[in-house]
Amino acid sequence: MRYLFIFLFFFYHLAIADEFNSLIEEYPSSNNISKVNIVIKDNIDIKGKATTAGSLALVNNTAKENAFLIEKLLANNFHIKGKSNLSEWANFRSTNSISGWSSINGQTDHPLDPEYNPCGSSSGSAVAVASGIVDIAIGTETNGSITCPASVVGIVGMKPTVGLVSRNGIIPIASSQDTAGPMGRSVMIVAQTLQAIAGEDLNDIKTKDIPQNFDRNFMEATTNKTLKGKRFGLLKSGFDNKFGKEFLKTIKKDIAKLGGSIVILDDNRNYPSEEEYFVLLYEFKHGLESYLKNASEKKKSLQELIDFNNENSKKVMKLFGQEIFYLAIEASSNEVEYFKSLQVLKESNEETLLLMEKYNLDAFIGLTRGPAWKTNEDGGDNEAMNEVISFGNGGYAAIGGLPHITIPYFTINGFPVGLSLIGKPWSDKEIISYASALEH
Repeated sequence: MRYLFIFLFFFYHLAIADEFNSLIEEYPSSNNISKVNIVIKDNIDIKGKATTAGSLALVNNTAKENAFLIEKLLANNFHIKGKSNLSEWANFRSTNSISGWSSINGQTDHPLDPEYNPCGSSSGSAVAVASGIVDIAIGTETNGSITCPASVVGIVGMKPTVGLVSRNGIIPIASSQDTAGPMGRSVMIVAQTLQAIAGEDLNDIKTKDIPQNFDRNFMEATTNKTLKGKRFGLLKSGFDNKFGKEFLKTIKKDIAKLGGSIVILDDNRNYPSEEEYFVLLYEFKHGLESYLKNASEKKKSLQELIDFNNENSKKVMKLFGQEIFYLAIEASSNEVEYFKSLQVLKESNEETLLLMEKYNLDAFIGLTRGPAWKTNEDGGDNEAMNEVISFGNGGYAAIGGLPHITIPYFTINGFPVGLSLIGKPWSDKEIISYASALEH
């Protein structure tokens, strides 16, 4: 039930055209066998190319310089194969947005069934890998935008500790939670790519948090094939259905075979969704306008982007609106509420870390997300997901900036469901090693 090799083998060996609409722009592959072809999400600057965030408003936003992580990739024998489609504005324009849809490139489809959704916002990056165009891509995540699409299409996705990878040259959502990360066909290539892009950048103050003598040899971790003595706290989301119960039995057996153990948690945390949302709203306008200030794009404010969308509503807003943009303008002046909300998120993360300490855990483990849902153009993701099994365990990792990796592990009704490993801050190498041990 949990093996996807047949699908992956099939897609890997196709001489792939972009039949699932994963790319905004495709460039020639490198003929140099030492170079790794990689696809980049289209909210990341590549010099001389437009960085659009999937929005018609930014079609002329030609990057003046490479993002920091692009320079790191180029210096480490990676070749840019193309730019991937994404959920417009990384799903941060409307609460009725449709994952994988942008006014630039339309809808990215799930590679197993085009009627189904690949999740977002790094939809195109995930599908480019799952369909065999490349073995590795770069996505970005604020909350779930790497791990959800990776899980839903059956690949490996890694959200690093926030600060491990520079956000310089990336269109932001929220500085407190944003990160870029690799999405690939195996734990090994994800580790290789993270090793290439990690590191301090003077233009991203968050990277100064990287601990001194931090071990970035992530490739070394992929040789691990044991979990001897390791303790994993089982996150319970999804266990109220038959698939969750089956997962519990399976993962217990698998970890025991590898020498580790599962701990059932007494977890009474309440997810601070309202406070998180307010923090994202507040940080979005400030971060976006800071990015636009130095960009080639002539529109320099969120209000100007709103005005453009209104003027071009037949193309831009034919499926959903931009109420989040309006809310972001309103929230951006409420500094008091912002700091109150930040404090709530800080306390929530402290609860998470205390839970790990209480049970002496090496990592949390659980189902990443439910299976793919049918794309719904009438009501967006929220409406569509009412029709499917829905669960997820990445939210606490997002608000805490914690490292989170997902690997293909199960299927539900023929669609992939990933296994998540979430660690303490800066335990990126450790969770990669656990993922390597569990990888099929």
